[in-house]
Order: sequence, then structure tokens, then C-alpha cells
Amino acid sequence: MSKNYILTAGVADKKLRRMAYEILENNADEPLLILAGIRESGSVIARAIQKILGEISSINTELIAVSLDKKRPAAVELSQSPDLNNKVVILVDDVANSGKTLTYALKPLLEFHPKKIQTLVLVERSHKKFPVQPDYVGLSVATTMQEHIFVEVEGEAVTGAYLE
Repeated sequence: MSKNYILTAGVADKKLRRMAYEILENNADEPLLILAGIRESGSVIARAIQKILGEISSINTELIAVSLDKKRPAAVELSQSPDLNNKVVILVDDVANSGKTLTYALKPLLEFHPKKIQTLVLVERSHKKFPVQPDYVGLSVATTMQEHIFVEVEGEAVTGAYLE
């Protein structure tokens, strides 16, 4: 069965670049941005955004990983414990389906008092069950509840996204 691609590697790169510029526009006066990537694909996307921000600006960034079971997100862990007080945190994931993963991933971030928390997803679906509206979206897709979106990554690169 062939995959129904909605994003190629080239288009994904363009979307990531556009979102990096949007992040700069919205955070131009910030001395530091914390990029919190939700493992696994979200971490790859966060690293890609960090790399692009490094190419187009002098803004400082730190990368942390957020780990949770997306099916049963009871325990949510950060890869390290930086001081997030009065910092801008951008929570990064590959796909926003219902908003559940992004909502649960906020849990350890709220143990601090961040200046602001923003969310970034490469692909957003229109089936929200949780009150999450991503701040940065690469591509919005209308799908049925039965369809699923998968983001493919290889090493440090997003190689595409497809609908199944």
C-alpha cells in the first residue's frame, strides 16, 4: 500500500523555517528560548527549529526532551531540570490530534512559573478534545476521526508526513 504523503522533506523544511521566523517575531526581545521537544519526533522537530534559529538569529536556545506515554500519559518527565522560571518555553510535537499529549506534557512545566508557554506542531488536525490551540502550525489538515497522521523522521531530519 502506498503512503498518502501530505508533506515531503522539502515542504517540511519550508514549514519549519517559516515557524522559526514566527518564533523570532513573537519573541524578539527574549534572551533565551527553551525548546521542549516531546519524544521522539517532537524532539527531532525541536532540534531542527533550534538549528534554523541559530542560522537566522543570535537568540540563545536550550533544548530539553519531554517523555511520556502518549496512550497513558500519567508520568511525564523532563530530560533535565533547568530553571524555567520567567523563561519562554516552546513545547514542540509532531502532530496535534486531540490535544491530549500537549496538555499532559505541560504538567512538569507548570511546576515552575514560566514567562510564557507556546506550542508548536508540524501538523495539526481539527479534532480537539482538549483545550489546546497550537501557537505555531506547519500544516493544518482536515481529517476524519479514523484517519491518522504519521510524521517520518530519519536521524535529525523530518523526511515527510503521511495520512493513513
